[in-house]
Amino acid sequence: MEHRETNNEHRNPWTDRDVEAHWDRVAHIYVAENNKVKSTHDQRFVESLMHLQPGNGDKILNITSRDAEADDYLRKTNDSVSVTNAEISSGLMREAARLRPSALQVKIDTYSMLPFADAAFDRILSLETLEHCADPLAFLNELHRVASKRARLVLSCPPATSELPYRMYTALFGGHGEGPHRFLPSKEVKIMLKKTGWNLLLHKGTVLVPVGPAFLREFGERLISSFQGSLLAEMGIRQFYVCEKY
Repeated sequence: MEHRETNNEHRNPWTDRDVEAHWDRVAHIYVAENNKVKSTHDQRFVESLMHLQPGNGDKILNITSRDAEADDYLRKTNDSVSVTNAEISSGLMREAARLRPSALQVKIDTYSMLPFADAAFDRILSLETLEHCADPLAFLNELHRVASKRARLVLSCPPATSELPYRMYTALFGGHGEGPHRFLPSKEVKIMLKKTGWNLLLHKGTVLVPVGPAFLREFGERLISSFQGSLLAEMGIRQFYVCEKY
């Protein structure tokens, strides 16, 4: 029997349709804006693949996939895997089809009810999605449902401490914005993972210095790596959670 936690204290005041509408609006600038901070943007793929560890023939769910760039990294790591890129925004799916016509894409209508069979995936990659879900607990429940026995989940999202830096960056440089979101304290993420049947193997804060010269960003990564589990680690704008289904 699948683990289902129905407590909705984590629910947000927007709908998944609101999230879809935002990403549709900015789809045409999404890639260009991310390319302005390319190394920081791509760090999510490099870091996550170190923990996802896909095996031969694994079925991987990439959710949400945005422009499906993770598909490139996954196939370079192991070309025998099968990748399903799931996205809520039709606009971003069109961008993905233009850039990566061979990538398998599936449109989702809501984060709370995914169009996949039980135990369909061996690995799940979910980068910067949880903070946008109208009902993040329902989303994690669905990831648990579609994961096979002992499947691995690698999830990333910004912590609550990233809200002010995000607003400052947006005010100064613009960008595609985040639309409806709530950056989550790592404590709350861990509570939700436990409620939905995910066993946390690793929590890691990364990207202490997201912009600036390469030497400064590299120094920030060395510093945050030395202080995992501390308040400093919580200041990293990208928090990774590596989990296994139980």
